[in-house]
Amino acid sequence: MVDFKFKESYSFYDLVEIVKRLRMPDGCPWDKEQTHQSIRNNFLEETYEVCEAIDNNNTDLLKEELGDVLLQVVFHAQMENEKDIFNIDDVANGICQKLIVRHPHIFGSEHADSADRVLDRWDEIKMQTKHQETYSQAIDGICKALPSLTYARKVQKKASKAGYDFLGAEDALKKVYEEADELKTEITADNKDRAFDELGDLLFAAVNVSRFINCDAEEALQKATRRFIKRFKACEELAVKRGAALSELSMSELDSLWEEVKINCLNDEKRR
Repeated sequence: MVDFKFKESYSFYDLVEIVKRLRMPDGCPWDKEQTHQSIRNNFLEETYEVCEAIDNNNTDLLKEELGDVLLQVVFHAQMENEKDIFNIDDVANGICQKLIVRHPHIFGSEHADSADRVLDRWDEIKMQTKHQETYSQAIDGICKALPSLTYARKVQKKASKAGYDFLGAEDALKKVYEEADELKTEITADNKDRAFDELGDLLFAAVNVSRFINCDAEEALQKATRRFIKRFKACEELAVKRGAALSELSMSELDSLWEEVKINCLNDEKRR
């Protein structure tokens, strides 16, 4: 048993010390072998689990999952602390400095009377502090590891600030139709490489539409996927009740079943 003081309640710096202990030469065989790269996906997974807790309005789970994310932050900082590069206090100092500099209306003499003004000023200060002199440099600074739809939206917003944008949702929607036609052409020609490119253009165009109607494309696709799952399950249940398996039905029968379930689901939503 290691020399460890058990408590009724632990604080943030207890977590820092626990992670440090786990990483010691005589610590946990798994923890001490990890690198930034080996637990990269763990960080993503824990972050998504926080998002799921938020989506489900589950505060107990949110508290737990935030702890898991906090562990990831402390773990990565400890790895660098072991190399005397930076520690968790340096991480905290960095974000404090950033918040102070990017909120001149709170910690300085500037005035901001709207959230939009705050965001505009944030972007301006961000470009200054990162020495970004052009919009292209600002676009290059966007995190490339973001989910694709989110990455596309951020790129489009940066381009929009330079005036490079559609006039409105209808113009953006025309581009969706145009890209869909181009994709159809390449599919008909059985040109897989070009179809791949055109599919990307179609998705990018759809994200543009999402911006103009104030919808988050990532969230919209998530909800559409969940809606599909719900209706797919309902289709399968209905088919089984009628003595058939989905795999046994013809395409026209599947379409008919889907439309029936879709109407039922929409009616259920209206009654709520």
